[in-house]
Amino acid sequence: MSAPHTVAGAVAPPDSGAKHRRAHRGDWILLTWCALLTAAMLGPLAWPGYVLSYDMVAVPDQALLPSSVGLSSAVPRAVPLDAAVAILDSVLTGQLLQKLALGGIVLGAALGAGLALPTVRTGTRLVAASAYAWNAYVFERLVIGHWPTLIAYAALPWLLILGRRVRRGRTSALAPAVLLVGVSALTPTGGLLAAALFGLLVLAPGGRHSRRVRVVSTVAVLALQAPWIVPSVLRPDPAVSDPAGVAAFAAASDSPLGLLGSLLTLGGIWNEGAVPDSRALPSALALTVVLLALAVFGATELRRHLGRAELVVLTALAAAGLVVALSSALPGGDAVLEWLVAEVPGGGLIRDGQKFLAWYALLVALAAAAGAARLARAAVNRNTAVAVALAAALVPVAALPDLAWGAAGRLEPSHYPAAWAGVRAAIDGGRGDVVVLPYQPFRRFPWAGDRTVLDPAPRYLDAEVVVPDALPVGDTVVPGEDRRAAEVAAALDGDDAARELAALGVGWVAVERDTPGTVPDGLLESLESVDINGTFDLYRVPGDIGTWTRIPPAPPVIVADIIFSVILAVASADVARNAFSRRRRSLRSQES
Repeated sequence: MSAPHTVAGAVAPPDSGAKHRRAHRGDWILLTWCALLTAAMLGPLAWPGYVLSYDMVAVPDQALLPSSVGLSSAVPRAVPLDAAVAILDSVLTGQLLQKLALGGIVLGAALGAGLALPTVRTGTRLVAASAYAWNAYVFERLVIGHWPTLIAYAALPWLLILGRRVRRGRTSALAPAVLLVGVSALTPTGGLLAAALFGLLVLAPGGRHSRRVRVVSTVAVLALQAPWIVPSVLRPDPAVSDPAGVAAFAAASDSPLGLLGSLLTLGGIWNEGAVPDSRALPSALALTVVLLALAVFGATELRRHLGRAELVVLTALAAAGLVVALSSALPGGDAVLEWLVAEVPGGGLIRDGQKFLAWYALLVALAAAAGAARLARAAVNRNTAVAVALAAALVPVAALPDLAWGAAGRLEPSHYPAAWAGVRAAIDGGRGDVVVLPYQPFRRFPWAGDRTVLDPAPRYLDAEVVVPDALPVGDTVVPGEDRRAAEVAAALDGDDAARELAALGVGWVAVERDTPGTVPDGLLESLESVDINGTFDLYRVPGDIGTWTRIPPAPPVIVADIIFSVILAVASADVARNAFSRRRRSLRSQES
């Protein structure tokens, strides 16, 4: 028999190979569990088509336009996300890109949470994975179409892991963390969620990382927010919102537990159409409370698994997220929020405060897993301990059964009518921008299951589309921030709509015939017919077409995008280099 391998003259423990095999087997069990959760949740996405639900819009080939980087009159809410999608779907098809993104979000969130607690058993990891990936927050944000926010949600446990490694002096963890913050920052909310967690972890006192690492991390994290900050700050019209949005987008009770109970159990979205039906069931309510009780039971246990800085940062952010979500119900909270929204550029980001529960969701998932581990340790034998862990891992699924199979059918793929491709081909983007009628932000199409969906035309058409941003919320219409959109609305109500549209830079009018809404009387008769198919009709605005010039200045916006791209490229190159180095070292060790 050969002698045991030695390291620095010491004989390796005889069971080290067995420990490695057990750990490797545990990783595969966790990965399989996460894949099963993903398949159970997103099974309908295996069919061809595009998932359209509220703000979630996917199209065959999204064009790269000036508005994709914030060079338009609209507030840059989807910047630089639209640019990234336009670039990526030139390589992948639009529907494949959407399905990979949604699948990656759910799988990444579950796997990251499962790995976030070091030195715990596989059963504990399964509980963390289930609790973080299968909850009301994920359901409501998926259905309402806020998948970019869920990118950051999926990144949070990984940023916790990478932040821990950076604090221990492992500089190789810096590049993947920066890369994740950059991907999360494709939208403003995602950027804030990810940057706050990783930035505070790096800046927290203690740790073995150098001052240089702190400085580089901070600068990179802040610079990655530039693509949406720069056009917001430099737009000619202030990036402030109407205070009416505070009440309209305030968190709401979506369960018998009331507002606070709904938020504590990760629900509370303002849109009742995105609430899972099971939130009203006594059985689901009881299981949700059991999961929350498990998290409370495991709260003190977290100190055994997380470093002091990690626990303090995560707890502080979780508390902050709860306060933001609950703020409109606190004494004086409405007044403070209305002032921030109306006076501070970008303050509109906090109107929908429930989305900031993402930090709290991670804390609950890890605490619930720690609680399950604490219960399992008290079990009389190993089989009982395994049963406790498996039961705890199934509690989130049982508490929210309608998250299965595409949120109980709400996320089924749809197919665009052939007429849409014809209109896209007929538009000459060089002759002014497009207005789509009915002039309203949301649609309901029979070919999309009559689900409420943000108008896909602005992303489907290969031309700039003036998008109305006054949002109907229940019986309230929240005024938008886009001056041009408001002037187009006024022009459509005018006596000489065609001439006024031309002066505003509108060269085309498209009409979606199969959705509820109205078309101004007499307008179409003053336009030139181009493609009339009865489904998606296209008209040309006659006369000389003007140009809308009240947009952010291009040079600083382009510079911000270049900086963003360079940081991501450098981080990606470093990740690839480290991965190649590890692979080469692994091969050498196998040969020796």
